[in-house]
Amino acid sequence: MQKTLKKLFILSALALSTLVMSTTSYANDDVITDKSRNRDIPINITLPANNAKCTAQEKCPVAFINASYGISHNEYTFVSNAFNQRGYLTVAVAHEFKSDPYLNREQPYLTTRMENWHRGVVTLKFLVNELSSKYPAYDFTKLALFGHSNGGDISALYGSIYPNEVSQIITLDHRRMLIPRNKNIRVLTLRGSDYPADANVLLNDSELDKFPVTQTLIEKSRHNDMYDGGPKWLVDRMSKEVEGFLDSNKL
Repeated sequence: MQKTLKKLFILSALALSTLVMSTTSYANDDVITDKSRNRDIPINITLPANNAKCTAQEKCPVAFINASYGISHNEYTFVSNAFNQRGYLTVAVAHEFKSDPYLNREQPYLTTRMENWHRGVVTLKFLVNELSSKYPAYDFTKLALFGHSNGGDISALYGSIYPNEVSQIITLDHRRMLIPRNKNIRVLTLRGSDYPADANVLLNDSELDKFPVTQTLIEKSRHNDMYDGGPKWLVDRMSKEVEGFLDSNKL
């Protein structure tokens, strides 16, 4: 009976994720085609606020926004606003499509979900190459990567594969991919209180002394609420943490 209920729960979750992805509107997005993979990639680009002066000689920074599985890439405006107010160009990326395989629900996730994460990394690398020529006043060589849940796993993997191209990573309760242990990559990860991360994803105390990583637990927060649609107190708290992290980079 328990196995049957578990199977029904998984199928329901997959159906819900598929429904969310299939009904998401991309009307306000640009679409860039990766011809090598025959893949049309919706993206939402937001320019810096406050008339930031970005030139080919003095480039402004770039941040990529990577959503949780089943949530629209356009549902993290509190993050993109924080970046935009600090002179960043943000690129919110739609990673998941109905034609893609479902996100694997079997352990070990470092093996079974690598296909999904690596596909996301390939998409980000393609966009970096495409957009850097279209936006010469922005620096695509030292990226800021943001991701919630599975989007955080993609961000962490990208930072591990291309460490020299990433300056900082922010994740909201990603739980599967190990945080890069790299002294040149600043990391903020905000942790929900309802699910634990897998083994070795987070840094232990001795590692925290060596690497510029901040791990912050938000009490009474839920993993699935960590986006624009979450409770106001949580969105406000996450905004404050992200803004403080970005501002600390200027000190």
